Amino acid sequence: MSTGTGEKSLTNTVRVALGVVGAIALIFGLLILIWPQKAFGVVTFLLAIYAIIAGLVYIGLGAFSRERGGWSRIGYIVLGVLFVIAGVVAFLNFGAATDWLLLLVGLMIGITWVVEGIVSLSTLSDTSSKGWTIFFAIISIVAGVVVMFAPIWGALIVWLFFGISLVILGIIQIVRAFRFGRA
Repeated sequence: MSTGTGEKSLTNTVRVALGVVGAIALIFGLLILIWPQKAFGVVTFLLAIYAIIAGLVYIGLGAFSRERGGWSRIGYIVLGVLFVIAGVVAFLNFGAATDWLLLLVGLMIGITWVVEGIVSLSTLSDTSSKGWTIFFAIISIVAGVVVMFAPIWGALIVWLFFGISLVILGIIQIVRAFRFGRA
């Protein structure tokens, strides 16, 4: 066997991988753009499943970990029960859980942008581009405050931007898959 065959096989593997990853990104991006609320519901569903599984793991750690102290084991069991309850409540009130998650994401984005703006201002004496730093800080703080007053709207905008990004990146990956390894 020559190295040419091995290189061709590797090239084909990379092309398929790029194409599959691109197609997955494109499909997820389109789902987010076509059904943003339902797509976010899938995220809520996955987080609820995660909470239940993590809770069961914590309960198991608390119940079966002989080398841990009593309070540590009790802590794991309590944490596990709370995780399981959170997951079950999310499933029982799925619409409300999705809305709350969207609200939480929006608030976290807003808070993060405000803090980022404040941190930028605090580093003003260390930067050579003070004007750009002040401009960035003002935009970041204002955008953060706006998102905190309308967190669901802000989270949906970021979610839609994420969907658009996935569509664009998916298309680019698919094109790369067709072009990869060609002269």
